[in-house]
Amino acid sequence: MTQHLSPVAVAAWTDLLRHLKDAAVSELRGTPRLKTIGQKKYWYDHFRLGDRIIDRYIGEDSDELRARLEQLEALRAAERNSQRERSRLMRILRAEGCLMTDRGSGQVISAMARAGVFRLGGTLVGTQAFRCYEGELGVRIGFDQTAMTDDIDIASFQRLSLVLGDQVTEPLAEVFRDLRFDPLPAVDGQRVWRWRQGEQQTLVEFLTPCFDGTEGLRDLPALGVSAQSLHYLNYLIADPIRVPLLYRSGFLIQVPRPERFAIHKLIVADRRRDGPDTLKSRKDRAQAEFLIDVLAEERPDDLRDAYETALEQGPAWRNRLAASLGRMPHLRARLEAL
Repeated sequence: MTQHLSPVAVAAWTDLLRHLKDAAVSELRGTPRLKTIGQKKYWYDHFRLGDRIIDRYIGEDSDELRARLEQLEALRAAERNSQRERSRLMRILRAEGCLMTDRGSGQVISAMARAGVFRLGGTLVGTQAFRCYEGELGVRIGFDQTAMTDDIDIASFQRLSLVLGDQVTEPLAEVFRDLRFDPLPAVDGQRVWRWRQGEQQTLVEFLTPCFDGTEGLRDLPALGVSAQSLHYLNYLIADPIRVPLLYRSGFLIQVPRPERFAIHKLIVADRRRDGPDTLKSRKDRAQAEFLIDVLAEERPDDLRDAYETALEQGPAWRNRLAASLGRMPHLRARLEAL
């Protein structure tokens, strides 16, 4: 039976997200400028650093972002009080029993947030993202095997990484070295898309969507790393959302939309190379089931749209979904009843 967070916890989570979004704007060093690249518009922080002119990426143009930029001076003035308020909200969330990020994962993800990984299009995926849906959906996930992992997966579109014309503020190789991670070079011995921390066996991987027949390595210039390309990933990270990482006084990160995460988990559960009956596949299906049960009640239209969008992608997608749902007939019935 689904347990909902208390109104106090939901309000604290919502306020924390607002404060983190405000803080991201208050930290701008110069004048916001709008650039058109292709069919989209993006905002940049335009400022001088020594004898150089810097254009640091802020985000894709939206009504919400424009409204915050218009309040830039007020947000800057309020930032000191905002820091104290974020700490207060985190204390409330801990007292309410919300699922906090563990110290090891929190150190790594927050370091990437400070370097600009999420600002530059990186999206946290996998179980670490699943844990973040507790506040987004207002339900208690709890601390069981479904929500446990040592791995941290970051996905990003290669094209976005190419067109932004910006980079992380600190090379990620140095960030990971300082956290005692060792690079795991690819077969060619040069490009690196994975790092492992020997002390805690935490594995950080970078991924990107694959749009051809070969799931090879691709470069992500904005992040300064390589990434393993995977099919079906474009569906997962399209139109992501921003959420707080519940660590210290909170960090603003990016995760997939929960309805797309749920449907994508049904797909990857069937394409695991070691088969659909492994621990990872069962974990995929358990996470999908949890989210579908919640979304069918709370956001049925979003869930239906995500399911129909996946079905429209072609026979390979439909076959993967059918195989997973064949093991979960109650879930199939729930999706078809939307």
